[in-house]
Amino acid sequence: MINKTAVIIPAAGSGERLGATIPKALVQLVGRTLVEHAVANLAPIATQIIIAAPSGYESQFSALFGETVDVVTGGATRTQSVKAALAKINDEIEFVLVHDAARSLASTDLASRVIAELAAGELAVIPGLAVVDTVKTVDHQGYVTNTPDRAHLRAVQTPQGFDKTALMRAHQAGIEATDDAALIESIGGNVKVIAGEERAFKITTKDDLAKAHRLLLPDSSSDIRVGIGTDSHAFSTDELRPLWLAGLHWPGVVGVDGHSDGDVAAHAICDALLAACSLGDLGSNFGESEPEYANAAGEKLLKETLHRVSTAGYEIQNVSVQIVGNKPKIGPRRSEAIAALSSALGGVSVSVSATTTDGLGFTGEGKGISAIASALVVKR
Repeated sequence: MINKTAVIIPAAGSGERLGATIPKALVQLVGRTLVEHAVANLAPIATQIIIAAPSGYESQFSALFGETVDVVTGGATRTQSVKAALAKINDEIEFVLVHDAARSLASTDLASRVIAELAAGELAVIPGLAVVDTVKTVDHQGYVTNTPDRAHLRAVQTPQGFDKTALMRAHQAGIEATDDAALIESIGGNVKVIAGEERAFKITTKDDLAKAHRLLLPDSSSDIRVGIGTDSHAFSTDELRPLWLAGLHWPGVVGVDGHSDGDVAAHAICDALLAACSLGDLGSNFGESEPEYANAAGEKLLKETLHRVSTAGYEIQNVSVQIVGNKPKIGPRRSEAIAALSSALGGVSVSVSATTTDGLGFTGEGKGISAIASALVVKR
């Protein structure tokens, strides 16, 4: 279903209630913006991600993700922003998830369950939680007019999933709504509600942001460490040399020279993890003095790094890698790359982005590829 799914993130919300003077999606949470958390969680299930950014902030959003995410200018309302993003949807897409950047901790599993229902034939699928409080409807003077039966009420979350054609038709009706499910309802479409999750709550206030911090870093006394790694390789003069990058083979592109397979993304991640755990670097662990790693696949080095990190008593929380180069184009295979890297590391959260250097340096001149990675680990 990955190749049939796109994600739209309307990200024009204000950060005023968080005490911020920038859009809420750009507010930091444990070293990453809210929108980066949202993209990282939904990237494994989609082949296209489109962010509707507030006017004037498009370049900031583009700088975060490079070519792996499409950025459009959002509208004055949520509905207008989603409609603008829909115009960028690829033709082969069948399912569209619309997701709030403010619900940045919603899990990959939740998105997968939404897609599974769409694949089974549902027109629209939204997650929701049972309402535990008694709810009253009131008039303009504040008097109660009704007490709905809470057994039939749900607090709705995102990502909300839709058949692409139905969602486009609903947006053509010219109706404004606080969520896209209401637009489907307005044209007579059925909307199925599935079980949501507590971590998909909306980050609106400072208290919400503090709650998100506690979820990501539940024990403030934990030994939390961050590592940064880089790797670079030049393209080979041997036209038969295969290119391995982010755990994937890239047919039609000449590979890079190196002691192992030259997978700069995998190598940069290994370097970051080893640095975070004070275990040396890529060269001291897998360098030319270690002949068993000659021509070794990036997957093998990642698995060996995971073993060494675990043996040292650390647990990987998150890995992020940015690939720098003119080729290959990462976007079409980003979800595959995320899956391959995550699998080699035992299923941890991985984000993959890509960028160019506007013709500057050896990568900009097309002479090679480089990668920069960061890793967050916690001492068990």
